[in-house]
Order: sequence, then C-alpha cells, then structure tokens
Amino acid sequence: MKAILENISSSNGNSSFRAYRYQVPFFEFKWHYHPEWELTYIVQGNGYRIVGNSYESFSAGDLVLLGSNLPHTWTGKTDNDAESDAVVIQFSMDFMLPFLKLQEGIAIKNMLVQAARGLVFPPENELVTAILELPHLQGMEKVMRFIALLDKLAQIPAKYIAPNTFHNVVSKKNELRINKVCTFLQDNFHQKITLQAVAELIHVTESNFCKFFKKATGKTLSDYVNELRINEASRLLLLSDATINQISYSCGFETLSYFNRIFLIKKGTSPKKFREINIPAMMKKSTSQI
Repeated sequence: MKAILENISSSNGNSSFRAYRYQVPFFEFKWHYHPEWELTYIVQGNGYRIVGNSYESFSAGDLVLLGSNLPHTWTGKTDNDAESDAVVIQFSMDFMLPFLKLQEGIAIKNMLVQAARGLVFPPENELVTAILELPHLQGMEKVMRFIALLDKLAQIPAKYIAPNTFHNVVSKKNELRINKVCTFLQDNFHQKITLQAVAELIHVTESNFCKFFKKATGKTLSDYVNELRINEASRLLLLSDATINQISYSCGFETLSYFNRIFLIKKGTSPKKFREINIPAMMKKSTSQI
C-alpha cells in the first residue's frame, strides 16, 4: 500500500488554496499524501476511510481534517447506486502562515498541529453550509470565509483519527519499508501470514521487525492483521449473503471461534448481532435517500 505523492500546487489555478466538489460514481481506492492540509466533507457515499494506520467506516456527514503528508484514502460506494459526492479543501503552509502569526490565529494553529494525526468533527449545520458554499466563491470573500470556517472548526471538540504512536514523518528508507509491508499485508491478509515471512520481506530479524512495525504503526503485527481481517469481515457481513463461517475463512481466520472472539473484541458485539443490527439500519438509510 505505497502512498503516492499528489501534486496539488499546480492545480490551484488563480486561487491561493483549492476548494472543489468531487463527484464520482464511487470513491476509488487511491492511497496518497501531499504537503497540504486537507479538509474533506462527505456529502454522499459510504465505505472505509484509511488515514495513517487507522481503518474506519465512513458515511455521509463525515468531516475530516488531515495534516501535511498524512497518507489517506476514502474507498466505497453509495447505498443506492447514486453518485458519491464530497467537498475537498486543500491548503498549504505558505497560504496559512500570515494568519497563524496573528494572536487571533492561535486556536487555528493548535488545530492544524493536532491534524498531524487526523481529526474528525461532528458535522454541524452551520459548518456544512459554509463548506458547501466555499467552492462557488471567488477572491477575498473566499479567503475570509475559509479562515472563518477554520476558526469555527477550532472551537469544536474533535476526535483523533490515527493513534498517537503514528508518525507521518519518517525517513525515506523506513517509508519504503513500511509501505512494502503494508502492501503485502493488504494483499495477503486473507491467507496465513507469519512473522518470519514479513521480516524476510524487508530483510530484518523477527525481533527487529516487531520493534520497527510497532513504532511505525502503533500496533503489533497480529493486531494490525486482525484489524484488516475484521474490517473486511464487517464489509462482507453487510454487503454479501455469505455465511459467517464462510466470511471467517475468506478473511483469513483459521477457526470460527477465534474469529468470533476477535470480532467481539474489535466491534463490541458478535458477527451475527452486527449483521442483524446494521443491515436494517442500512436499508432504512437507503430508503430515506431515494
């Protein structure tokens, strides 16, 4: 899962920052990063949001602020085959610096520092209106409305996305190694994965790999793989007719009992109850959007 550097500066046109409506048939997996901060609001769509080493579900109303060079992607589709829709705002340090030097900019500055781990906000109506209007504005009005939006966001309690052990600034060598490992795990989590195999992948001892991986992701190898498997199992429980036993084995769990135990730890409920509770809710949501 090697993150790709996205060049945003050349896409700004005549504006000092980028604000646009992103409407596509579905959010395609694109694991990338860029030096700019990014504020994304999901107007319509659902699926999985991957930020750093966090892997969480998202739906309409998801409002996230991402720090500089923090790898991320949204992937999924809408409930009712409608277009996936988001507002994306990307802005650089050069643009923000004059405002951050002001005494009145301290709250915004603190928020942008915290965004290094990613922040998710509750989608308040006033904020949503301001976000939806921003891509249509021009000139100084666009700039001042955006700064006002950031100031309002800075007053709202937000939740960190990536754990505090995640570091998005790593050496090039380690970045290549962790990307190589994560790509391997993403592609092979449905199979048996051994510590020896992943350690050999980056030519280190098993002991050194454990230290390296825990420092880079904040998780042990088994916990990271289990999260990948449980997240995929959750998706299949909601979007397929496969039995729980079939889903368990297709996601890489060797026994159903172990799958049930890990699912309970990660999701706080059993796979059966998870499916029973969420499928009616998804059907209700889909009906309300038609």
